[in-house]
Formats: sequence, C-alpha cells, structure tokens
Amino acid sequence: MSAEQVSTGKEKFSRAFWVANSVELLERAAYYGVFIVITIYLSRILGFTDIEAAMISGLFSAGLYLLPTFSGALADKMGFRKALLLAFTLLSIGYAGLAILPTMLEAAGLVEYTEVTKFTGLEKTSWKWMIVPIVIVIMVGGSFIKSVITGTVAKETTESNRARGFSIFYMMVNIGSFSGKTIVKPLREAMGNEGLVNLNFFSAAMTLAAVFAVFFFFKTSKTEGEGKSLNEIWQALTRVIANGRLVALILIVTGFWMVQHQLYATMPKYVLRMAGEGASPSWYANVNPLVVVLSVGLITQLMAKRTALLSMTIGMFIMPVSALCMAAGNLLNVESVDLGLFSMHPVAFMMIVGIVFQGLAESFISPRFLEYFSLQAPKGEEGLYLGFSHLHSFVSSILGFGLSGVLLTKYCPDPTLFDSRAEWEVASANAHYIWYYFVGIAAVSAIALIVYGRVTKKLDAQKAA
Repeated sequence: MSAEQVSTGKEKFSRAFWVANSVELLERAAYYGVFIVITIYLSRILGFTDIEAAMISGLFSAGLYLLPTFSGALADKMGFRKALLLAFTLLSIGYAGLAILPTMLEAAGLVEYTEVTKFTGLEKTSWKWMIVPIVIVIMVGGSFIKSVITGTVAKETTESNRARGFSIFYMMVNIGSFSGKTIVKPLREAMGNEGLVNLNFFSAAMTLAAVFAVFFFFKTSKTEGEGKSLNEIWQALTRVIANGRLVALILIVTGFWMVQHQLYATMPKYVLRMAGEGASPSWYANVNPLVVVLSVGLITQLMAKRTALLSMTIGMFIMPVSALCMAAGNLLNVESVDLGLFSMHPVAFMMIVGIVFQGLAESFISPRFLEYFSLQAPKGEEGLYLGFSHLHSFVSSILGFGLSGVLLTKYCPDPTLFDSRAEWEVASANAHYIWYYFVGIAAVSAIALIVYGRVTKKLDAQKAA
C-alpha cells in the first residue's frame, strides 16, 4: 500500500482525506465549545442585550456561511493546503482575541468586578463593540474551513464511495462538536462565568494544533483548479449562483437549519431561565452530536440505495416533531421527571428528547445534502460548489438568530429585568410558544422539499425525453 493510501477495510481513502477529517474534528471542537455559549458570553461578559447578542452571533454565523462561496473559489485557486494554513492561523488569532478582550477591558478600568458576573459595567459603553473585528477574523478563517474540508472529501472520493466519505466526515464533525461542548460545563462549575472567557484559550489551542497537523501531514495530488485566473473564478462563481435548482434546494433546507440553529440561539438561555442555573445547556446540546455519531453511519447505509432527496425528505419531517418536544417541557405538570438514578426538570428532559429527534433528522439530511452538491461540481471547482452549499446557513443564521432574539424578549425575557420572580413567571408563562414558531417553519420546509422533488423529477424526465 502506498504512503498516500490508508486502508478502511472495503475501501481506501487517501491520507489527505484522513488528515482533513482529523483537523475538522479539532476545528469543530474549537468552534462548538465557543458557539454553544456565544450568546451567554455576549450578554453576561460583555453586557449585550438579548437582541444585541442574537444580532451579533447571528451575523457572525451568517458570515461564516456566506463567505465560503467566495473563499471556496479562492481556495480552488491557491490550493487547499495553503488555504487550510491561512484558515487555522486566523482562527487561532481570533479565539485568543475572545479570551484576551475581557481581561484587557478589566485591566483598563473599563469594567468592574462582581461576584455574579466577572466582567460587568459595559452596558453603557461602546468599548464592548471591540468584539466585532475579532469575530470577523474568526468568520474569515472559518469560511475557508467550510469549503476546503468538504471540498477535500469530494476530491478524494469517487461517486461509488462518496456517500460513505461524507458520512465519515459528518461523524468527525460531531465527535469534535461533542468534545467542544463537553468542556463548557466543568469550566462554568469551576470558574463561574469567567470560564466562558477561558474557554476561548481551549479553542485557540485546538486550531493551533490543526496548523501544525496541516503543515506536516497534509499532502494531496488532486490539484485541479489551482492557478485559475480571477476571471475564471468569477465565471465559475456566476455559473453556480445562476443554478436555479441548487438555489431552490438551499432555500428549502434553510428551514431545517433555522430550527437546528436554535441549539445555540435559543436553547441555552431558554433552559437556564426555565430550568434554573443548575441546568447544563452545553451537555444537552451534546446529545445532538452523540446521536449523529451513533446513527449517521447506519442511516447512510440504510439509505444507500435511496436517492439523496428521499433521505433529506425523511429528515425534514422529523424536525417538526423535534420542535414540538422542546415546547412540551413547559406544559408538563410535574416538578421533575424521575429517571430512576436521577431526576430532571421537565423543561430540560423534553429539550433532550427534542434534541434526539433533531440529531436523527440531521443524520438523514446533512451527509446526503453535501453528497448531492458534490456531484454537481466540475473537476477543480469542488471548493466553490461545496462552499456555495453552505449558503443555507447564511440565510438561516440571520433569520433564525434574529427571530430567536425577538421571541426570547417576548416570551422568555431575562429574569434580571424584573423586580421579582413572580413578575418574571407571569411574563414567561407562555415561553413554550417560541417552539411553535419553529414547528411551523420545519413543517413548511418539509412540504416544500416534496414539491421540489416532484418538480425536479418531472423536469429530468422531460429532459431525458
């Protein structure tokens, strides 16, 4: 067996495939460790309101998914190895900046220390907006990762093993996601809200390790597309943006991602406010990657002889069930749910049930969605097409996080804004209404995907005739 090949039993994937998936694990651990508590960090550490925190994190997530269309095209031109080195360097600088900024503001006397929150006093000053350039650095670095890693999977696989290749990729994504979220709870317990700051050093260490891994181990012979002129890049970009079939699919799948993004936009604040400060939103969110890791391989194998659209449609119809379960916690007329060895607050318990369904839906949808897009990409344009495939999260981040901020303010407001617990309980009596909005969004998207499948099937039949 050559040095460029690593055996996987029935099939062989290249060393570049495995290195790319390994650094994806590190990047996802870094990203999700920060992102699961990003709205809490912005509110508790830097003093932003619910709507401001949702706006910043939503635009950050949106930019992270808008830029891959352009950074993916550049990555095709400059080569994936150089693009990965640039990306992980920017990410290391950005995550370190998130950790250093609050400490710098405290040292400058711009904030005060309290026992409740480590860094306060920023509510009425513009210095907190220094977070924006730091977020932009992370956004640019992350945008290259989105296109290059999935582009590498596309380049290093064939049509016969591509579904399995993306299944492995998605498993690595969720192992990284699980690892990153796991560290949040012990840090908060040991250090309080200061742990939200120091968590960013963990993320910076993960992405720095990825820099060295790419530098020493990432080599590929698949160099199609490198050295393209800017005019050629622009022409390719125009072609993919004008592809109505792909654009329509992106808009439909946006509904799924609007609901999925609530793990980060709504769920952390919702469970802390409804179930108490003892709740563990980062661990509840970890149920999602755990379910995906355990099920994605089996589901991919089960659906191997079925079309990508059928697999995605099944997943889309699971999402309304997920959101209904999340709403049900506030309706259970019990103080706790007895699980034998321990008990849980009903809001927390039903949130976990909803997240289980969400993980199953993701296993049906995401790997096959990426496979579908990769099969549309000409040789040398894998980065561009796979970067373009992430536009669904650009739209869903803006809409999902924006809607989250409005709904939290209306149905589940910040308890510190009220004079008494009783006043807050009256204001949040219908907090579960938040999830009904996402039930509707998921249901409409599922129906739209059925219509999409029938229309495209009819068009393909006409074209064949």
